[in-house]
Amino acid sequence: MSVLLLLVLVLGPILLAEGLLARYEVMVYTAGWRRPTPELPQGMPYARGADPDRPPDAYLVYLDGIGKRRFTDTRDGGQLVKAVLDGAPELRVLGQVQPYSPVAAPLVDRPVWEWLRHHVGLLLFLHNAMQTFVAADSRYRPLYNRAVGAQIADQLRQAGYEPDNGIPVVLLSYSGGAQVATGAADELYAELRAPLLLISIGGFHNGANDLTHVARMHVLTSTRDRIERVSAWIFPERWRLFRRSAWNRAVDAGKVVVHRLEPATHVGPLSYISPTAKLPDGRSHLDRTTELVLATVRAFP
Repeated sequence: MSVLLLLVLVLGPILLAEGLLARYEVMVYTAGWRRPTPELPQGMPYARGADPDRPPDAYLVYLDGIGKRRFTDTRDGGQLVKAVLDGAPELRVLGQVQPYSPVAAPLVDRPVWEWLRHHVGLLLFLHNAMQTFVAADSRYRPLYNRAVGAQIADQLRQAGYEPDNGIPVVLLSYSGGAQVATGAADELYAELRAPLLLISIGGFHNGANDLTHVARMHVLTSTRDRIERVSAWIFPERWRLFRRSAWNRAVDAGKVVVHRLEPATHVGPLSYISPTAKLPDGRSHLDRTTELVLATVRAFP
């Protein structure tokens, strides 16, 4: 009991502070006190892949999970994005979007968070996790969706996307990135009027975001992915009982396609994007996931 009490006393104030900080960003954006900047670090392109002087077959935006802290990092060291680029030179790929910051500011560029990175690194993940729940909160969700949707639209324009050009935009998300992707769809369509394809890998989302403007959503999941399953349990909008929820309307409309990637796990050596875990046919989990992502993109629309 003493250990449990100690955890409550230590984690309680931290969780409260994180909850307040997570809400602060979206309120600052909404009040107009701070606007996102479209500028990237010197030398970083807005997109990689297909020749910028020629229209690509599609633009793909990667929205990573809660480990995203800077413009360049991803949970796997960039291996999934690199595999997509290597396997599909016809695509233009954007990996720099900050899905857990309405003001598009990486955590590592903030002095306080830089100190925390060296002393209490776990808080960086906790911050982004709390941002996911803010994005799912009905009080803040419309504001958060508008902010991140506008950020993605602006990055796409900087990468050469022109509204109404008919080129598909693919939002490829991992874990909590699915909450951001489903939420950003409306704003993204309003600004660019692009055909939208969503692909989630182990997607953690609440099912409340309107998918009217999404042509198709491919869900890559596994029965061994406990984190993805938790989101289907804790959010009522994901339950089949609530047939009129945004998620269930999309399911009933045939927009949602589920792919079972057994025996993948959410994280760890058997994750969806593990380059070392092998399937019976000799492919790695990363190979299989990449091939499926590219096949769905090429089959769209």
